[in-house]
Amino acid sequence: MFRITIKTLENLEETLAQEIEGIGGENILTGKRVVHFDGDKAMLYRANYRLRTALRVFKQISSFKFTNIDTFYVDCMKIKWESYLTLNQSFAIQSTVTNSLLFKNSMFASLKVKDALADRFRQRFGNRPDVDVKTPDIIFHVHINQNECTISVDSSGESLHKRGYRQVQGEAPLNEVLAAGMILLAGWKGETDFMDPMCGSGTLPIEAAMIARNIPPARLRKNFAFMAWKDYDEKLFEKIKEEVEIREFDRKIFSSDILKKNVLAAQTNARAARVYNLIEFQTCDFENLDISLNDACIMMNPPYGERLVGENLHNVYSMMGSKLKHAYLNNVAWILSSNEKLMYNIGLKPSAKIKLLNGALECGFHKYALFEGKRKTLVKNQNQDGEKKSESNSKKRKS
Repeated sequence: MFRITIKTLENLEETLAQEIEGIGGENILTGKRVVHFDGDKAMLYRANYRLRTALRVFKQISSFKFTNIDTFYVDCMKIKWESYLTLNQSFAIQSTVTNSLLFKNSMFASLKVKDALADRFRQRFGNRPDVDVKTPDIIFHVHINQNECTISVDSSGESLHKRGYRQVQGEAPLNEVLAAGMILLAGWKGETDFMDPMCGSGTLPIEAAMIARNIPPARLRKNFAFMAWKDYDEKLFEKIKEEVEIREFDRKIFSSDILKKNVLAAQTNARAARVYNLIEFQTCDFENLDISLNDACIMMNPPYGERLVGENLHNVYSMMGSKLKHAYLNNVAWILSSNEKLMYNIGLKPSAKIKLLNGALECGFHKYALFEGKRKTLVKNQNQDGEKKSESNSKKRKS
């Protein structure tokens, strides 16, 4: 067993922690954009293959306190770098430094670690591996906070949001990890219908289809950084892949957009993801969309006016609110937007709002429970109970 650290997006930490718990992770602790837990080699492979809200998975190899640069160097020299790296492999060191009086910048920290690694190799083998900052075989990550240092090795390589199915890039594509996180935050797992009437290149409906059938997010990936490790166990990884049980899905996923090119892009990406048959596509303006839903999840990522301009977005958002209110009662809608002024035009009061980051944009993920009368009160109470339970679980992990 060893300590594993996983990076994620802001405010998806609790969602990731729940995923980790679901695959058997132990001693889970959430931080800012990271979740830590204990696991073995099988768990490391499983985390890379199955966690939808994970960006990168790190295996901790050393943790120590230091008093000066010399003691830092000596502790780095003690690390058995040769257990993770051969003379024929290239490496890179990435550092993060916070609140340190000794290390003014991350480049200096990376340099000292590199020196220690190189000197250890020279002492034992008379030679040292090469540094390659662009395409290294092995990536080490150094995290320094005050006088504490943690060194890990990156088991993922390329960011896990790159699922391998995006063949066509939209004008403002949604990060796959963010899309999966949004769906999981909404509590949707395939028990009801799902609709995205502004689908763009199809990330939300594709991720929804994968969640509904329990398709691993990394099923299409060919390479992970751990495959270059000296102790890589190919048979174990094949066993990890075979343990996933694909679920049946008897509901419907609807995907539409006003632009034909977007629908074509979404269809192309859905074929690449092998979920095309699970999604019903349509080219249509949301205002004219005629799809009957009941107790379904509606999710939208409309233009914010940041990158996509040229239309009266105030009218678009007003139309969205009117359509939801008059055509989709008895459903729940979730809308992501960075523009609160535009969201005001929805004309509906959100029952919940979660802060998320879409790239560099701070966004609100707004929930609208589209019910009337007593059902509205019931949903409000359910939301409050769910939020209290989630908050309680979060406090337990952080403690």
